[in-house]
Amino acid sequence: MMTMFSLLAQAPRVPDVGTIVLIVVGFIVFVLVMIFFYFFKVWIRAVASGARVSIGDLVGMKLRKVPPLAIVDAKIMAVKAGIDVSTRELETHYLAGGNVNKVIRALIAADKANIELVFKRAAAIDLAGRDVLEAVQTSVNPRVIDAPNPAKGSDMVAAVAMDGIMLKAKAKVTVRANLDRLVGGATEETIIARVGEGIVTTIGSAQSYKQVLENPDRISKTVLAKGLDSGTAFEILSIDIADVDVGENVGAKLETERAEADKRIAQAKAEGRRAMAFAQEQEMRARTQEMRAKVVEAEAEVPKAIADAFRKGQLGVMDYYTLKNIQADTSMRESIAGTGPVSPTEPSEPRK
Repeated sequence: MMTMFSLLAQAPRVPDVGTIVLIVVGFIVFVLVMIFFYFFKVWIRAVASGARVSIGDLVGMKLRKVPPLAIVDAKIMAVKAGIDVSTRELETHYLAGGNVNKVIRALIAADKANIELVFKRAAAIDLAGRDVLEAVQTSVNPRVIDAPNPAKGSDMVAAVAMDGIMLKAKAKVTVRANLDRLVGGATEETIIARVGEGIVTTIGSAQSYKQVLENPDRISKTVLAKGLDSGTAFEILSIDIADVDVGENVGAKLETERAEADKRIAQAKAEGRRAMAFAQEQEMRARTQEMRAKVVEAEAEVPKAIADAFRKGQLGVMDYYTLKNIQADTSMRESIAGTGPVSPTEPSEPRK
């Protein structure tokens, strides 16, 4: 019996419920204190700046993998500038992949310049891939762009007047950002392309290149009248012609090339006719040889006919000698006349 009581006395005591509760509460308090001190610096900055950000909001940002310092700094900038932006909106924009700091700076710049811009539109512009701060700055301070863009490898736009003379021109386009059309509006590349098209159209419609050289501003007036900023994210304030140079005489060059082409065509046709005439000549020679062969063949039948006439008694010896005398007399006459004897295969020709 004593042994049993001694074993019970040596067994570990189970803590009571109060002790367990005390331990849990102490652990929770410890965790809360650690969290408080972890976010204390950020929280005290927000409180000191008048930005309403609670410790719970900071903990929620950390759990959502949102940097609390970036959100608090943006909130402080907004509060100091008098812009009403909630912490939830800033978090949402950050989670969507936006640049919170740049959006707030753009809102502040727009507010100072009396430009109407709300957080929702600024966030949309930022999420669309546009630099919203640069857009606000361009809206306040217009920017000058070159047409054409030298970075693309072309310094001037070339066009040909109606008299065939080429002119090369470049323009300076002063643009201002249109915040209402930044989302979905065309970029400055479209502006440059449209200005280049206007330059080509104006020069091409001129009767003489001298008209363009005398009044370069006609290019600016024609281009501005086309409303080139329609559907773009910019508003064109002015188009100034920076330089106009005279190029080569394209019309004369084209006419020369056309004349050279016509000459080659005529030569080709002449060569074709020459080849056809040569072929006809060869054909006629072949036919002549064929006819001569027939004549030779016919002359070869004459001795046979004479011999047959002798056999049949139709031709006597005296008749034969008379025929020979006539042939000899004919040859002599031809010799005297200078035509020479007639060959069975060659025609008689006058002697030189």
